[in-house]
Amino acid sequence: MTDRRLWSYKEIAAHIQVQPDTVRSYRKHGLLPEPDLVEGGKPYWFADTVRTWVAQRPGRGGR
Repeated sequence: MTDRRLWSYKEIAAHIQVQPDTVRSYRKHGLLPEPDLVEGGKPYWFADTVRTWVAQRPGRGGR
């Protein structure tokens, strides 16, 4: 079953235990996948997209 909840920087940051500004920096430097949806200029990702990214990212991704 897929998780179609949309996450903002705040939810992604809580999931990987960093500050929201860190997640913004990841996106700025091309380390975060492209958003699944942009509403009013704000990016959102499906929870499953984030979980897949976390599992594949190097370093601390396996927490």
